[in-house]
Amino acid sequence: MNQIKMLFLFFTLLTYTNISAQSTSTGNWFFYLGNNAISKKFSFHNEIQYRNYNFAGDLQQLLLRTGVGHNLTENNNNVLLGYAFIKTSNYVTGNDDKASFDEHRIFQQYITKQVFGRFNIQHRYRIEERWLQEQFKLRFRYFLSLNVPLNTKTMTDQSIYLSAYNELFVNGKSPAFDRDRLYGGIGYAFSKKIRAEIGYMSQKLDGKQRPQTVITIFNNLPFYSENVQK
Repeated sequence: MNQIKMLFLFFTLLTYTNISAQSTSTGNWFFYLGNNAISKKFSFHNEIQYRNYNFAGDLQQLLLRTGVGHNLTENNNNVLLGYAFIKTSNYVTGNDDKASFDEHRIFQQYITKQVFGRFNIQHRYRIEERWLQEQFKLRFRYFLSLNVPLNTKTMTDQSIYLSAYNELFVNGKSPAFDRDRLYGGIGYAFSKKIRAEIGYMSQKLDGKQRPQTVITIFNNLPFYSENVQK
């Protein structure tokens, strides 16, 4: 019954966000983030981001990202090598036309997690080699996130939690600052492996603040039996 109530609350928030976002200049991003163990030490990362200028339908960017990760210690300190494809559709200044272009990326990242009581902290360091519009660019990213369960002592089944993160992007060439993303939201853990989250993000880019609502599904279901004895 509690899960049904939380589902109802989540989709009520989703409907409210839909109505609000369509009547303002706020964009909306849909995220699907999969990180699925394929063995005790290796994992398969799979990700879809559907970014819109409005709530849905006015595409700003489609991002597909995948990779293979390796845990240096048990369930922590993950290094990953991956690839991303990004299709961007920007409005042309002065009219309603759009100009689209594709980008290909190879990236390397390191993730480490820490738990202090109810506070679940994650650090992610990422390097991106980017090929876009016949240009090559190098970029560095640092992501710091915090999840705090409200109704349970740990992040477990049926946890309602607060979520926050900040991500800084730095270019390999001048100007060094690329963008910054600040986010806050609320989430619900249907289980230890499946979570849903809704929140608000402010992105600073080209000297401007761009507001976004963000709706995210997290899927950490393993692709192998964790009970198999090695």
